[in-house]
Amino acid sequence: MDAFYTSVEQRDHPEHRDKPVIVGADPMDGRGRGVVAAASYEARRFGVHSAMPIGKAYRLCPQGVFLRGDMKKYARASRSIMAILRTYSDLVEPLSIDEAFIDVSVICPPGKAHGLAEEVKANIFRQERLKASVGVAPNKFLAKIASDLDKPDGLVVVPLGEELAFLEPLPVERLWGVGPKTARRLHQLGYRKISDLWSVEPGGLPMGKHGDHILSLAKGVDHRKVVPTRAAKSIGHETTFLEDTDDAETVRTTLLKLAEAVAGRLRRQQVRGKTVTLKFRDESFVTETRALTLPAPTDDAKMIFDTVLELLTRVKGKSHKVRLLGISLSKLEEPTDSQLPLFGTAKKLEKLSRAQDELEERFGKGSVRRASLLTSGVLDRGDDEI
Repeated sequence: MDAFYTSVEQRDHPEHRDKPVIVGADPMDGRGRGVVAAASYEARRFGVHSAMPIGKAYRLCPQGVFLRGDMKKYARASRSIMAILRTYSDLVEPLSIDEAFIDVSVICPPGKAHGLAEEVKANIFRQERLKASVGVAPNKFLAKIASDLDKPDGLVVVPLGEELAFLEPLPVERLWGVGPKTARRLHQLGYRKISDLWSVEPGGLPMGKHGDHILSLAKGVDHRKVVPTRAAKSIGHETTFLEDTDDAETVRTTLLKLAEAVAGRLRRQQVRGKTVTLKFRDESFVTETRALTLPAPTDDAKMIFDTVLELLTRVKGKSHKVRLLGISLSKLEEPTDSQLPLFGTAKKLEKLSRAQDELEERFGKGSVRRASLLTSGVLDRGDDEI
C-alpha cells in the first residue's frame, strides 16, 4: 500500500487531502521525543520519512498535519485488503499490515499478469478508496523490487525470461538483505550495480552464506514460496467484467471458467468443498450471494458449475446487467476414499480432472480446455479480468 497510515487518514478526512500528513508522536512544537510512523507523499517532499525523530519532522515541515494515528482503523483497512487478495488466491503471505505476497500462478497465465494486477489495484481502490503499488514477477524477490520502483500507484511487471534485463541497471542496495553496512562493504569491493555481481562465483564474496545468498538474488534466483499464515476456510475466485453485461452466454461461459479455476485450486490444495456459494453483483453495485450445501464434498468443475447455474436462478437481480461474478467453496475437507463411489460418473470425472491437472502441469495452464470455452470469445477477455 502507498503511504498506508497517512492515506487512510486522508481518505477519512478530506480536509487533509493534498496536505503533508505525518502520523506519529506529538511533535510538541519541535520538542517531541517520539518518531514518525508514516509520512504522506506531500510530507516526503519536505524530507520527512518514517522512523525520523518527530521533532526533526516538525522543524522540516512545521505546516504539516500531525496526527497520533489509529491502529484499530488501520488494522480494519488491512483486513479488508487482505480479504480482497484472498478472493484471487489462497496463497497470500502478509509481510506487514500493508504489504503481502500473493501467488496467482494457478489462475493467471504469465501473459495476462498485467490485467490481473490492474484488477487487484482497481478492486482495492473501489472497496477501500486506497491506492496500491503492485509488482508482478516470477518470484518473491523480483516482485518485491518491482512493487517499489514506481510508487505511488505503480504497476511494474517483470516477464519470465527478462529477470536479468530488469536487474541490470539497479544498484546493489535494491537486493534483499543489503542494508547500509553491507552496501558499503560491496562498494568497497567494487560492486555498485547488481550486474557487477554476475561475474562473481559462489563463495567469491567474503560474507559466508549471506554472500552466496546475495549472489543468487543478483541473478534473479529466489526459490522461496509464498506461505500463507492461516489455513483457508474457503477457496474461491471472482471476476469483474470490463463492461456490465446481460448476455446469457457470456454469464454462462464466465461461470464455467470460474468453476474450472476454483476446482483447479481445490485439487492443488488437496481439499474438497461441500458448500458452493455464488456471488452476483449487478450494475447498481447491489451484491447478492446464494449458497447450496452438497451431499458430499467435491473438487469437480462440472459439479460446481451445475450447482452455480441452479443458484443463479435464485438471484433476485438476475434480470439486471451483471458487473461481477464469483464462486467459492467452503466446508473444506481433505479427500478420503469414502467420499466418492468406486464406480460410476463421479469416479470418471475425478480421473478426468486428474488427467487435466497432469497435462497442464506438463504443457502449461490452458493447454487443456473445455470445447465450450474454446469457441467462446469470453475466454481471452476473461483471462484479462481474472
